[in-house]
Amino acid sequence: MILGKYSFGIGDRFCHQGKAQLAAVMKAKEQGLNITPVWNKSHREHTIVRTRPADTRKEAVDAVAACRWDGPYFVDADHIGLGNVDQFIESSDFFTLDVADFIGRTADKVDVDSFVQKYKKYVGSLAIEGIEETLNITEDQIAAIADKFLLAVKEARRIYRHIAEAKGADNFITEVSMDETDQPQTPVEMFFILAAVADEGIPAQTVAPKFTGRFNKGVDYVGDVTGFAKEFEEDLAVVDLAVKQFGLPENLKLSIHSGSDKFSIYGSMARAMKKFDAGLHVKTAGTTWLEELIGLAMAGGDGLSIAKEIYAQALMRFGELCGPYATVIDIDTPNLPTAEEVDEWDGQTFASALRHDQSCDQYNLHLRQLLHVAYKVAAEMGTRFSDALRKHEEIIARNVTENIYERHIKPVFIEHLPSSGRQKSQGH
Repeated sequence: MILGKYSFGIGDRFCHQGKAQLAAVMKAKEQGLNITPVWNKSHREHTIVRTRPADTRKEAVDAVAACRWDGPYFVDADHIGLGNVDQFIESSDFFTLDVADFIGRTADKVDVDSFVQKYKKYVGSLAIEGIEETLNITEDQIAAIADKFLLAVKEARRIYRHIAEAKGADNFITEVSMDETDQPQTPVEMFFILAAVADEGIPAQTVAPKFTGRFNKGVDYVGDVTGFAKEFEEDLAVVDLAVKQFGLPENLKLSIHSGSDKFSIYGSMARAMKKFDAGLHVKTAGTTWLEELIGLAMAGGDGLSIAKEIYAQALMRFGELCGPYATVIDIDTPNLPTAEEVDEWDGQTFASALRHDQSCDQYNLHLRQLLHVAYKVAAEMGTRFSDALRKHEEIIARNVTENIYERHIKPVFIEHLPSSGRQKSQGH
């Protein structure tokens, strides 16, 4: 299986918005841009919502049939490891191998020495097209990189081979994820990480590095936008060289685990893609779940009541809900409205506070982050919540499609790309 040049990961906590999500991708196609949709959902999300990977597959299949989508599409087992991958084998054809926990664990000295011996030919000055500074590489540096990352890459190989034995090596897409770690990888580290990926025989088609700045859930990027742009371009340049040097798949591209809505860096990403004629995979995490809440609030009546109840419960269960996401949210609790205040809101006020429109005075990024992690409360409502999603499907779908197309796809893939960059997708 080959992943097309541009692909978009559409997370959907409750597996209800497949058609609305696909509608956004189809709008891009009408503009001459082919984007491969990838429905992604993690083990943690399945556990909290009490769904199964097969439910995500069904959502995708049903959406494709209903919308008469004739392009490629995939279902991503998002952030999996050996401990939970078996649950996803049958239903998924895209696997995000999360090996961040293995970064920094000391590798076997024999493996490190062997790696250094193989790649010491790069010791000295290395000029990479697209990076202004010449990289100065030492043997000790290669050894340190191997010691820090080899064990993680070897774990990725173990997961990959486990999947390949069950599905066949050509029947799925492989992504190697290193984004959920403390420090970003330098260009030199990325270069030798990709060398190790090639050595281990992992046919990665996407790689998700760590970037500086905060990628908090559901809100804009926090950090040095110029610094991010430099990092992003450097990673694109390294990937391009690594493909040529190490025989990795020609369509290898960066994957950005955005946590959704990183509007301030979308422009620099799009310009870098244009500069390098590079592909990109973007994951949007739980944006769709928030659009469901916005739609329910706008529907008024029972929909608004459910939205208010979820917020009130989220305030009371703040520690429980925020704990698992502590590293990717930044909530200033004094800026959260009280449940009593919210109870006085009409649907438009609730929607305006939650919708990610930074030009709106009512937008509240703290409320948005809290509700982003509060999907557990909605899941516990069971059929009451799912029935409301079906009842108010039209208004919810309108919000879901508009959000994905207008706020994500257009600024990343369409507004900055010339018509020559709009290509035909490769087959599924």
